[in-house]
Amino acid sequence: MSNQFRTYEVDEPEMMAEPIVKVKKAKPVKDVPEAKMGAKTFFKKLFSEGGVSKEAATEMLPFLLFLSFLGMLYIGNSHIAMQNIRNIDKLQKEVKELSWEYKSLKADLMFKSKLTEVAKKVDTLGVKTLTEPPKKIIVKNNEH
Repeated sequence: MSNQFRTYEVDEPEMMAEPIVKVKKAKPVKDVPEAKMGAKTFFKKLFSEGGVSKEAATEMLPFLLFLSFLGMLYIGNSHIAMQNIRNIDKLQKEVKELSWEYKSLKADLMFKSKLTEVAKKVDTLGVKTLTEPPKKIIVKNNEH
């Protein structure tokens, strides 16, 4: 990295042994609006003109510590939020699987509770379906 403010010109005359050092005159700084000022020029201006001194840096230390604490809280909060999102996705998948299982068991139960399926199961016990309609039993009030 070379020095921007000094240039070294070495002339090699026979008599002169030391190089001549020429100092450039500082160009007047144009007032650039802050919106158009780049980061490089901002930092050059900040540190070359004495914008930050040791006293000012020590005065800013508590505020910088506070900002770093807020940054750590922000990072921790984002990690916790991502973990919650993963847990929610896992629970949603589990709920879907349980819903499918419920629907398949319900369909199986509906199939097994049909009259023909019940008749097949009960046939081994000797119970058969009725071929004639059931008879009504009528009780008169005086018979008791």
